[in-house]
Amino acid sequence: MMEPKKENSDKRIKEENPVKTINDKWVLRLYVAGQTPKALTAFSNLKRICEEQLSGKYSIEVIDLMINPQLGAEDQILALPTLVRKLPVPVRKIIGDLSDTERVLVGLDLLSVC
Repeated sequence: MMEPKKENSDKRIKEENPVKTINDKWVLRLYVAGQTPKALTAFSNLKRICEEQLSGKYSIEVIDLMINPQLGAEDQILALPTLVRKLPVPVRKIIGDLSDTERVLVGLDLLSVC
């Protein structure tokens, strides 16, 4: 009778690990309007910050509102470029080319304000 309990506990451990991995992943959306210099700078800055701070635990979705303007409605995009942190919650937004690294880190809640 002890073996079935062990199997169940093993299954529970296996089920918990993927959930933790999903929760640790950052889901980011960068809204842009075409491949403008500001949009390219924002993407480059975001990629650099993510590599330095999140070490592979992130996904970036670039949404070009020139191609799909209706996609901006879900996140109520009013200015471009805009970065939206979907996960972890709460949702956070940062407008601009993301060149002020400290502001971006505070905005993403990766750095607390002293």
